[in-house]
Amino acid sequence: MNTDRFVADLHAHTTVSDGTMTVAELAATARRAGLDWVAVTDHDRLHPELDAPVVERDGVRIVRGIELRVDAGDERIDLLGYAVEHTPSLDAEIDRLQTDRKRRGAAICDAVEAQLGIDLGLDPRPGLGRPHIARAIDESAAPYDYAEAFEELIGDDGPCYVAREVTDLDRGVDLLSEAAAVVGLAHPFRYDDVDAALDIARDLDAVERFYPYGRPVDDARVERIAAESDLLLTGGSDAHARTLGEAGLTAEAFAPVRDRLPAPP
Repeated sequence: MNTDRFVADLHAHTTVSDGTMTVAELAATARRAGLDWVAVTDHDRLHPELDAPVVERDGVRIVRGIELRVDAGDERIDLLGYAVEHTPSLDAEIDRLQTDRKRRGAAICDAVEAQLGIDLGLDPRPGLGRPHIARAIDESAAPYDYAEAFEELIGDDGPCYVAREVTDLDRGVDLLSEAAAVVGLAHPFRYDDVDAALDIARDLDAVERFYPYGRPVDDARVERIAAESDLLLTGGSDAHARTLGEAGLTAEAFAPVRDRLPAPP
């Protein structure tokens, strides 16, 4: 048996946020990639087709998770909740966030259509995000591909950018701590202030150690902080397209995380 293979990819998105796979397609892709576990971590949303914190589909165990953007003051960061239960407080906050996503998505679409003189054909809906809009721009007659749509139109400094409301850090941590088996910091090296993000991680359960940044990062720094603060190390590919296993956990690395997750019903 190859002990170096990934058995778990704990960061993936589906069509209910800005991914391109359904849950069924995610399970099939995970099975083809040789994964035993995969976490659905859609943005600010729990997947409605997952009826328990962990379910089994086609021989793959799927963890119901969430990637929750929170306002940490000088910067917005992402928290990952794993094996999430529905609670009244979390469900209410998700409803509020999805209502704001629809408002914001509509405003960005209106701005893009006015600037480019096109119809994107997108209806505001829960889960609508900028990747959907960038794909629609790419597929339109506008002279922008997906990357250019972000760079020149809808990125944070773009002329069609519209900010959205997010959850306060302390409230987000409280909501997920009540609802999830594990709460961690996502992709620490994607933030402008890595030190501040890692300081936040010290008060959580976990930090994302394995992630496809596409550039060298100081993994030893994450491991040192995890050891000092008794944090679990998680990891995943942050899949939005139809590929899993670009990053993940081996059986040995996954064991302490698995011990915190419930079995499927």
